[in-house]
Amino acid sequence: MAAGAIPMAYQTTPSSPDWLNKGDNAWQMTSATLVGLQSMPGLVILYGSIVKKKWAINSAFMALYAFAAVWICWVVWAYNMSFGDRLLPFWGKARPALGQSFLVAQSELTATAIRYHNGSAEAPMLKPLYPVATMVYFQCMFASITVIILAGSLLGRMNIKAWMAFVPLWITFSYTVCAFSLWGGGFLFQWGVIDYSGGYVIHLSSGIAGLTAAYWVGPRSASDRERFPPNNILLVLAGAGLLWLGWTGFNGGDPYSANIDSSMAVLNTHICASTSLLVWTILDVFFFGKPSVIGAVQGMITGLVCITPGAGLVQGWAAIVMGILSGSIPWYTMMVLHKKWSFMQRIDDTLGVFHTHAVAGFLGGATTGLFAEPILCSLFLSIPDSKGAFYGGPGGSQFGKQIAGALFVTAWNIVITSIICVIISLILPLRIADQELLIGDDAVHGEEAYAIWAEGELNDMTHHNESTHSGVSVGVTQNV
Repeated sequence: MAAGAIPMAYQTTPSSPDWLNKGDNAWQMTSATLVGLQSMPGLVILYGSIVKKKWAINSAFMALYAFAAVWICWVVWAYNMSFGDRLLPFWGKARPALGQSFLVAQSELTATAIRYHNGSAEAPMLKPLYPVATMVYFQCMFASITVIILAGSLLGRMNIKAWMAFVPLWITFSYTVCAFSLWGGGFLFQWGVIDYSGGYVIHLSSGIAGLTAAYWVGPRSASDRERFPPNNILLVLAGAGLLWLGWTGFNGGDPYSANIDSSMAVLNTHICASTSLLVWTILDVFFFGKPSVIGAVQGMITGLVCITPGAGLVQGWAAIVMGILSGSIPWYTMMVLHKKWSFMQRIDDTLGVFHTHAVAGFLGGATTGLFAEPILCSLFLSIPDSKGAFYGGPGGSQFGKQIAGALFVTAWNIVITSIICVIISLILPLRIADQELLIGDDAVHGEEAYAIWAEGELNDMTHHNESTHSGVSVGVTQNV
């Protein structure tokens, strides 16, 4: 190569325009794939193994269907409703993300430009150094996992046909609103509410919507509520492992660049998750005398969820504090408060998604309002001088903004999810028929997960006889 010549890999070509940063593009697609693996096969495996044997197929299929359905909704209309031009302060304009000229251009989140009240520019719009196609892929994986998490509240009794209608409606009228409001340049983004990687958009939304949908769908059969043992705990750990390591891309990809803030986000993610898992396990040992594997998985999840709103914005010591809180407060709400609160007892949240995602997501958003470090904020946020209340000055108002943002997300999901469930119930039953609930997968899908008999359950309705068990169960942890 002649002296001073530009290497071929760095020369501008039609497929490598001068605005393209190949490192950022490679990392963003890798992050998207890691997030995708959390859902498919991660949550497909976890859901299929953490439920009672007779619901393994149905639970895994709910996740599989949602993953595919969201893809089509996303590219046909939902991406631009979340990240496109502004239609309303909380919603983008619906249009397809399918055309070649749109997808190969540099990614631009047009509504994210920040302006002062006089109209002058305060911060430019976000323009990642890779094509729109990469951004569509990355954000689709987040939309998919949100509705799959929501499904965890409905396992073991929702009519699969009603679920097939629910997914596109919820993505369209709930997810896109929260995504645009907080990420796409909507009113919460402009106001300065912080949600680094989805503590509100994904976890608070799915937890609140899951609990709301569980109210409208109704409970599992009485015998399933009383006894709902996982059918394969080792596979639960396999799914949980994909979920945990996949969170590297979940939080590490949200600076939209392979930069130092991305590294900080990844490190904090694993610090918080590890701390939370250990705290949850210690509480199980202290109060119940033995560690629970399912409990450890729950603690892992609450730690991952809690750090998500501030993963790249807090220091390592704050990640440990957040892990301690996420391993103890959701443990208390799930293991103690839920059993004492009659209203929560009436709602059958199968996997306790309200506790592991809504409570932990709100906790993470609130603590981000306390611990967001000014220098780290300057590496990521468009709003100048952003910082948490712990750092004084105007940071005190950040905590209030975080609470207000959480209230909007909560209210929107309660109302919209209720409307969607009521509309679907006018056309399809939301809950599987009682006779089919006794049988499970064989009645709903004509398939079974294992070619063996287990737990005395028969696939023939005329011979099926569920045994009864004493005690009250709420979510998976209590069953182990």
